Amino acid sequence: CGAIEMSGFLDLKCSIIKGGTKMLPVTGPSKLHINPIFEIGPLEPRFSEWLVFEGISVDEKGEQHYLDATIAYKMAVLKCIKYLSQFGFTEEQVYLLLSCCPCEGRISGIVDIPNAVCTLAIPLSIFDRDVRPPSTLEGLTQGVTVMKRGFFGSSTKKIEKTANVCISEEGGAVPFDPRLEK
Repeated sequence: CGAIEMSGFLDLKCSIIKGGTKMLPVTGPSKLHINPIFEIGPLEPRFSEWLVFEGISVDEKGEQHYLDATIAYKMAVLKCIKYLSQFGFTEEQVYLLLSCCPCEGRISGIVDIPNAVCTLAIPLSIFDRDVRPPSTLEGLTQGVTVMKRGFFGSSTKKIEKTANVCISEEGGAVPFDPRLEK
């Protein structure tokens, strides 16, 4: 685990509850397997602008993992690390930043079979520079083409695709779901 060093002061008030560990549930084979509980302070940080990264359950090698939220969250974090490293941070620094900043990780979609979708939101106000994507998307859209709805295909075989432009001439994508019959 890494550490981030900073100067500062801390006022800490603790109370010892005699016999308090006997109130906590044992979570392992021994009576020593207990985890403390604590109450956080009444003030919470308020952030109004967030940068959100999304990951789906397809790993770095392009392999699909059926509804795996762990892989989806990992991919969201990796996308965040790669993106923020473009702003003068090393990937290790971004990793440490994510371990202590008030980021929010969520399972954002678990019903889009076969993909689980997770998001990682980072508050923009923690940065001393603007890390938002550029206002012009010219650099981000290189290699992207726009398909118009209508007739597609050769002149001898025209296929009308007005409702769904994602359907191929072969009949569309076949979802990988081990529960479906082949």
